[in-house]
Amino acid sequence: MTRLERVALGLVLLVAAGLRLTGLDWDGFQHHHPDERYITWVATTIEFPSLGHMSQADWQPTTSTFNPFRWPPGASSEGIVVLQDERRDFAYGHVPLYLGVLATRLADYVAPALRPLLPADGSLRADVLNGAQRIEFHHLAAVGRFLTALVDTGTVLLVFLLGRRLFGARVGLLAAALLALTVLHIQLAHFWTSDPYLTFFALAALWAMVAAQGARPREMSVDRAGLNQVSGAAGDTAANARRLGYLLAAGVFVGLAVGSKFTAVLLFAPLAWVALVGGGKRRWIEWVIALAASILVFVLTNPFAILDRTCAPPREPVMVGSLRLPDALTRSCYLQNLAEQNAMASGRSDLGFTRQYAGTLAYLYPIEMQIRWGMGPLLGLLAFAGLGWAIGRVATGLIRVPSGGSRLNPRHAEPLIVPLLWVLPYFVITGSLTVKFMRYMQPVAPLLVLFGVAMLWTLRQRAARAAIVAAVLLTTALYAFAFVNLYGAEHPWNAASRWVYQNVPPGTVLLSEQWDDSLPVTMVVGGQPRARQEYPSTELTWLSLPDGGDDETKLTANLELLAAAEYLTVLSNRVYGVVPRLPGRYPLSSRYHQLLFDGALGYELVWADRRAPNLFGVALVPDTFGWPGLRPPAALAHFLTTGPSLSFGRADESFVVYDQPLTMIFRNTGGLSAEQMRAAFDTPAR
Repeated sequence: MTRLERVALGLVLLVAAGLRLTGLDWDGFQHHHPDERYITWVATTIEFPSLGHMSQADWQPTTSTFNPFRWPPGASSEGIVVLQDERRDFAYGHVPLYLGVLATRLADYVAPALRPLLPADGSLRADVLNGAQRIEFHHLAAVGRFLTALVDTGTVLLVFLLGRRLFGARVGLLAAALLALTVLHIQLAHFWTSDPYLTFFALAALWAMVAAQGARPREMSVDRAGLNQVSGAAGDTAANARRLGYLLAAGVFVGLAVGSKFTAVLLFAPLAWVALVGGGKRRWIEWVIALAASILVFVLTNPFAILDRTCAPPREPVMVGSLRLPDALTRSCYLQNLAEQNAMASGRSDLGFTRQYAGTLAYLYPIEMQIRWGMGPLLGLLAFAGLGWAIGRVATGLIRVPSGGSRLNPRHAEPLIVPLLWVLPYFVITGSLTVKFMRYMQPVAPLLVLFGVAMLWTLRQRAARAAIVAAVLLTTALYAFAFVNLYGAEHPWNAASRWVYQNVPPGTVLLSEQWDDSLPVTMVVGGQPRARQEYPSTELTWLSLPDGGDDETKLTANLELLAAAEYLTVLSNRVYGVVPRLPGRYPLSSRYHQLLFDGALGYELVWADRRAPNLFGVALVPDTFGWPGLRPPAALAHFLTTGPSLSFGRADESFVVYDQPLTMIFRNTGGLSAEQMRAAFDTPAR
């Protein structure tokens, strides 16, 4: 690397860190992300035993204080309710959980020395290094988010390292710059969840695999860095040692990736390719070492995935072909949680929050969401075009080297096979799932960006290449800074809670919608602590499970709640983005939201707010009403047109609901009875 390239890389990493660390308090630490909320809840009970005082009880599933699958006996935490001595589900990787807890303990240890060096009003001092000044539940979330931001910044560095090894420093540098600005990564870096950790460790594993390929003895006369390979027995010994070291590192990273999220098991495909197909006489030994390292690291970082077999076995025997799985496996809490997650993602388990994907197309929908929102139009098109380019180059065995434009032997297409053996199986499987959360694409997004940049570098016309690079870099940067700007405004759910405390008498019943959150959140208003418990909350069950049905009984029950209530909160499009689109499944309920928005049920919109990415005063907003075919409330229509805005069309609910929801509060001004509301359902739709 030249000095200029080192400086450029440093600037890229600074920008990446700045974008990811900005707005870590995006929800005022009110825990508006449900997955993060649950991880943090579990983390409050995780206590690691002292190495010098470890006992057998520390490894017993029912007594251990660091078993994610059980609420420990006597567990407690300030500020929240913690269950005791009960089984709990934990469908997330254990590595992010343990790393977050360890990072919190480290932050508490170094806080006395670092706090005096930082400004008192800075987020790092106020939230991460706060020690006992904030209750544990909030403190863990703050440190977890900070750690996630650092981990994702590390992913940007890994993209550079992998790109440099595959295509040269300039390609790696541009790919790192674009990933630093990728909104999908910026957003997910603000949540203490599993996907950023999986992505980081997967990329580290792939880098080590590619490095292992380049360390083979006497395979090439010149290595990727342009240095002559050492020949002879001594050179072979050194190359073998380097290769084994890289394979061992790859195995460790694969174990950490699987320990972060189970989908990383697909990394065993490229690991096996490098060890077995690309190896020499020692390939079986190398494969066993790499595989053993992966398994050992997984067991050490996820011990209770192996130890906890206390869950009740399924009612019916679990068969694999003609073989019955032993109870030791079927009673595994870890495997049962994985099976439940697989059933959810594949559509075999019917859950309210996954019905948003009804009618979406396999593969095309994830691509569409990345182009619209996750990456932005130009970077998204470049990334998926790059995937096609990489597949084509490997298929033809013709890799065009950026520096010289020469063509190499098909054998030299091998380095690209390694990342493709991760990207293709992952995309083929994930893209076919019924559930298509945008975060599912994060583990392959860095490689798609890298492929896209490498494809650009094959263009012979430098002027055209420079123009495309400038356009993609500029638009991606503008979108990234627009996105970060949304964190400058108060979260709509917090603003709505403040309005409730100031305008609604305590004791008033606030209706909410099933599968959505409820208001208000506990907060300080006017210098006085106010609590959620001041307002009873009742749910409308429009998304009730199949055994609840969509019949007159369900409709009547909901309308009676509406008739008796004074206020209704609609915190996001979680429900109205689904039910109206599925009239076959919800023949009665599908009309509810339009009737509500039209005022036919006697409810009037009294408060609304949203925050959105904005650039130079122009808001980038999703069309939350167009996809379900709804007309927004008349009062909201005026609100939505206030100020300039640019719509990118429909958005995945998982992208907008956590940090940029459109929130509405309705008041019952009509005083209609349940019977009068029911009559509105019989009127012809307009």
